[in-house]
Amino acid sequence: MTDITTSSGTEKRPNKRRVREGKVISNAMDKTAVIETTDRVRHYRYKKIVTRRGRLYVHDPHNDLAVGDRVRIQETRPLSKLKRWRILEVVERAR
Repeated sequence: MTDITTSSGTEKRPNKRRVREGKVISNAMDKTAVIETTDRVRHYRYKKIVTRRGRLYVHDPHNDLAVGDRVRIQETRPLSKLKRWRILEVVERAR
């Protein structure tokens, strides 16, 4: 965490990196997995709930993810052309 010095002293700033949760849809690459995340958002004009899906490339250093696992990932520095996420934890293993 980064310390910020203010007039009242030093306070901690929370980590500003985004955290997402998703499902592994591919692990065919070496040290990389593809995660699909789903977000439910309200349409700005029609007010209907819309599901948005995104595919994120995640660094998997030990190649221990399997298709179907639910994982929590965090944004990080660019690791390759497409990889900008790393694994925080495996929430649920695939059966």
